[in-house]
Amino acid sequence: MQIFVFSFWVLAGMVGMEISSYILHRFVFHGLLWKIHKTHHEKSHGRFELNDLFSLGFGGLAMWLIISGSGPEPLNSPSLGLGIGISVYGILYFIIHDLYTHRRFLPFRSESRIMQIIRRAHQRHHQSIDKVGNEPYGLFLFDYELFRKKAHRRQMPDA
Repeated sequence: MQIFVFSFWVLAGMVGMEISSYILHRFVFHGLLWKIHKTHHEKSHGRFELNDLFSLGFGGLAMWLIISGSGPEPLNSPSLGLGIGISVYGILYFIIHDLYTHRRFLPFRSESRIMQIIRRAHQRHHQSIDKVGNEPYGLFLFDYELFRKKAHRRQMPDA
């Protein structure tokens, strides 16, 4: 039974991270902290951008939760589960957002329809350098149907 409760906390960390990322991205990164986040919307001038500081902050939170939750009975620790969930989200974010979508560091391509839909949605977010009106703000939270149709048309073989 412990493993099910622990798995719940891991999943809660992942889902909570996507929800909080959406809210932070929309209202804080495109608001109060726009000067930092704007570096992500501009053409890159190197491997790193000021916006990467946000990833360090989320990574620090995950490490703190994992360390504080490590103890004699780790499966009973919500902190450890949440920290692992945030870490898993961070790994997925790095792979999908940085490596696949923005082709940073070690870029790769994928024939996965889901990955292509996510990439198309994120490219829509980057369609302008404006601070407002750039839906979708989430990596996974957006209207998939809106981008699925376009992805499907691109994959149709030429007649």
